[in-house]
Amino acid sequence: MLNSHDILETINMIDNEHLDVRTITMGISLLDCLDPDMDKACDKVYDKICRYAGDLVKTGEQISKDYGIPIINKRISVTPIAMVAAACPGKNPVAFAKALDRAANTTGVNFIGGYSALVHKGFGPGDYALIESIPEALAETNLVCSSVNIGSTKAGINMDAVEKMGKVIHQAAELTKDRECIGAAKLVVFCNAPEDNPFMAGAFHGPGEPDCVINVGVSGPGVVRAALAKAENHDITQIADLIKKTAFKITRMGQLVAQEASRRLSVPFGIIDLSLAPTPAVGDSVAYILEEMGLESCGAHGTTAALALLNDAVKKGGVMASSHVGGLSGAFIPVSEDAGMIKAARNGCLTLNKLEAMTAVCSVGLDMIVIPGDTTPEIISAIIADEAAIGMVNSKTTAVRVIPAIGKKPGEEIDFGGLLGYGPIMEVNRSSPLKFIQRGGRIPAPLQSLKN
Repeated sequence: MLNSHDILETINMIDNEHLDVRTITMGISLLDCLDPDMDKACDKVYDKICRYAGDLVKTGEQISKDYGIPIINKRISVTPIAMVAAACPGKNPVAFAKALDRAANTTGVNFIGGYSALVHKGFGPGDYALIESIPEALAETNLVCSSVNIGSTKAGINMDAVEKMGKVIHQAAELTKDRECIGAAKLVVFCNAPEDNPFMAGAFHGPGEPDCVINVGVSGPGVVRAALAKAENHDITQIADLIKKTAFKITRMGQLVAQEASRRLSVPFGIIDLSLAPTPAVGDSVAYILEEMGLESCGAHGTTAALALLNDAVKKGGVMASSHVGGLSGAFIPVSEDAGMIKAARNGCLTLNKLEAMTAVCSVGLDMIVIPGDTTPEIISAIIADEAAIGMVNSKTTAVRVIPAIGKKPGEEIDFGGLLGYGPIMEVNRSSPLKFIQRGGRIPAPLQSLKN
């Protein structure tokens, strides 16, 4: 039962510690929109999205007003478009991207995700054409996000797809170089992609999901940092316990919003993603949480251990607060979206190699990292392969969202605006992996995949 202390504590979290619900995301299946006539299929896609999500933004704003809880984003995720495009062989899938963009504008959402393909074991009908079209699709739309799953613990890593995605990322940046290479910032390459992730740019509505569902992503790194700031004399065990209790409170708020949105929209509640999602706002930073534990700077030796503690404690605390936890759930480390990460990258304490080590224990991977514009596609592919290997072997989701800053070099910066933030251009290892990447084939699944 709530008491006055709980209520005042929550108000303080919202007013002073950046507590918010980061997104209400409606997942919509488009499997009943398949049609060999692409124009008819696009009309079906647009009509269904607008029919289901027409009241999503209004409902989110009303819940925010009724409960005094900031709800930052209202978003839509859809069935991987490669599955829909497969019914239209020989046609350019960009038409679907434009239909998604129109629907996003009509419904008023911030982003729509699902211009996606699942190719961890190989290319099916529609997959290759969609992947080829991603740079054009992201250049010609504003609100569409794209993702490609190239590996899994069960299937191994599709190295042909890995090679392709290095080129696709570079092309996406090149085609939007007049807009700070924003195309690459809306594209994620996954290993072990979850089907119910509410966070962009990697959200899609998996084929195992219901026809329509509400998923909610919470946030609150500022709340965790504020709690740790009052725990000067705590040992590590006490720190972990404090983070668990704080994550519980954050997730309970998300559960309330999810249930209300589900009830008001008459759509089933899916999951709460209890990830700590930072923003460029000072104080709303995962890096600052790690520093509050006792590190001089994020990236120092000890950062990976501190992040492992944080990620585990967030999951343990949050899972007790919700009936269904899913998505990514943990601690995000997107460089350009985290004020503390930006600072550490600027001063050279946080490097790409250290970030890769950190992805072994965080909830996603190499996220929103700006790299030099002359980075070759095969180096980008090799970065993807390394990250996918970490996810495959450790049975966890990993992802790569790197942005080649066309025409810019290490030490310069790029500014995306809004929640995507800004970031320094980080140096990459220039030794060539070309021959390795060009071999193609598939990295076999690890022994731990044989769990049946």
